[in-house]
Amino acid sequence: MPAWAAMGAGKAGRLPSERPELIASFLKDAGLGDAARHALPGDASTRRYERLYPRSGPTLILMDQAPALETRPCPPQADAAERQALGYNALARLAAGRVDAFVACAAFLRSRGLSAPKVLASDTEAGLAVLEDLGEDLYGRLIGEGAAEAPLYEAAIDALAALHAAPPPAVLEGDGATWPLLDYDDLALKTAGDLFIEWAPRLAPGLRFDAEAAGRWEEIWAPVRVRGAAAASVFCHRDYHAENLVWLAAREGPARVGLLDFQDALRAHPAWDFSMLLHDARRDVSAERETASLERYLAARPQEDAEAFLADYHALGALNVARILGVFSRLVVRDGKPRYRAFMPRLWTYLDRCLAGPAPPGLAAWIGRYAPTEARA
Repeated sequence: MPAWAAMGAGKAGRLPSERPELIASFLKDAGLGDAARHALPGDASTRRYERLYPRSGPTLILMDQAPALETRPCPPQADAAERQALGYNALARLAAGRVDAFVACAAFLRSRGLSAPKVLASDTEAGLAVLEDLGEDLYGRLIGEGAAEAPLYEAAIDALAALHAAPPPAVLEGDGATWPLLDYDDLALKTAGDLFIEWAPRLAPGLRFDAEAAGRWEEIWAPVRVRGAAAASVFCHRDYHAENLVWLAAREGPARVGLLDFQDALRAHPAWDFSMLLHDARRDVSAERETASLERYLAARPQEDAEAFLADYHALGALNVARILGVFSRLVVRDGKPRYRAFMPRLWTYLDRCLAGPAPPGLAAWIGRYAPTEARA
């Protein structure tokens, strides 16, 4: 089933008792009151999804995000203190599951010729939307069943190249929704990397990060964050991996890649989504596939400084992998979702691969001292 939910989770809670009636009324107003409904599996977020089976026509997707279940997103002009007071979503610049973020991002992506779901009906204040169903041909499932991965990854790279061809607007608008496209700034990047320091030792007792380790961690990443924030110039999907990409064989060019789960999008360094795709926590991506993908992108974007791009890719990739290790540790320890532990060995392998490239100075020594192989989860 599609991974319709993001990895980052906010403050969870119970669905309000009146929500089923609200959903039923919304579907009736959308002309879908008699549609059969089938709940889809969730994962790490507070959103819910159902597949709708109307009496006629194709299946559709119901997105359900009760607004009260998440801490607030980041106001565009909020300073560091305000973001700290608002909580994790504001610090990390996550959309807090807001349906208007999804609707506005989807409209922007479609305007660029890419395949985001069409929005057939929405009530963004209530946190509800009816979406085009892009189907079941997820990259992860197709490859797992033996499909050749090269054409899929090549199309995914072409979609990123198309997306990066022109800068995005500061505010996204479409289908009645408006959403600011904020930068993946220094504070958001710091929040990302510090998840590893905070949560990885709670899962793996062999990891012990004292004040000296934390201080050195900050010294290593501060210049990387500066480069990442300074080059925040493209629309960043932020969860661009094989469980959120759908193969649409009947379409052409970059539109063959169906896009899901992009509501947390930011303006970011072009390398960030490459790490999400090529350091995929849920499936092994070979070093050869990684190299071929990067070469394809750089061939399509000759204006990029290849050496600088690859250096930033390895540095931001290492930061991203550390972030995901922290997120998954939190999901296991705090949220009681032990299945995420199974992804950890693969993530450590990706981190080691980043260290073999032009990694940030001092990072390999830090990992060797504070996170040696025998201490990892």
